Amino acid sequence: MILHLTDPHFGAERPEVVQGLIALAAYRRPRLVVVSGDITQRARQGQFAAAHRFLNSLCAECGADPRTDLLVIPGNHDLPLYNLALRVADPYGPYTRWFGADLEPTVAQHGACLLGVNTTRPWRHKHGEVSTAQIARVVDRLHRCAPAALKIVVTHQPVHAIEADDAKDLLRGHAAAAQAWADAGADLLLSGHTHQSFVAPLPPPLNATWVVQTGTAVSRRIRERVPNSVHFIRYAGLPTDQRAAVERWDWDDAGAFEQTADTVIPARGG
Repeated sequence: MILHLTDPHFGAERPEVVQGLIALAAYRRPRLVVVSGDITQRARQGQFAAAHRFLNSLCAECGADPRTDLLVIPGNHDLPLYNLALRVADPYGPYTRWFGADLEPTVAQHGACLLGVNTTRPWRHKHGEVSTAQIARVVDRLHRCAPAALKIVVTHQPVHAIEADDAKDLLRGHAAAAQAWADAGADLLLSGHTHQSFVAPLPPPLNATWVVQTGTAVSRRIRERVPNSVHFIRYAGLPTDQRAAVERWDWDDAGAFEQTADTVIPARGG
């Protein structure tokens, strides 16, 4: 099982939700953890340190090894905004100090192949971008995944939206990326950024590939009608007509995460 969380925005976190998510991870015990960016609110060292402690605690509770079972990529909030000198000279310095120099990591463990893509750009404040070279590298990496592995591409900004208001936040280059990665056999495309939560296929004819868009995990920056939320992705021991199943868990008024949806991803050709 994979836990997908995004946009925790440490520096704007809700302590009770942080503890609730650690408790949920201990209960569900995912083997892999994916964090698709916006780890911090303003890319400050103390915020990265708090996020690092949180992820180590979360992995310890669920039995995952943060060295091999955790995939993290930066979001636009993980680059300095107000420290212009640092943004020009070393924009990823604060991030790499805590989460390593590889901005596009691969995790191939436990029957899954997770491919991170850095869609941030120091010259962009908010919007993401994916280059032709990046698209091609991901295609090559997808072809190198084990044939039976669940193949997942992780970006910060999304490649697909279901609400018109979110179209402005789509990844620059999203159409070409979705086409190429779907053709190369990607099963799931994971993202964050909009603080929206949904599970849906790409439009036909790419609808064998599904999008898992996850809301902010633990921050105060929730959007209307979308509480703090995370997804768990099951992919082992399923019926042959299912490729995966995605559980949505939302923070509720009772002070805990509650499962609110379970979406079946059909097997390719099913």
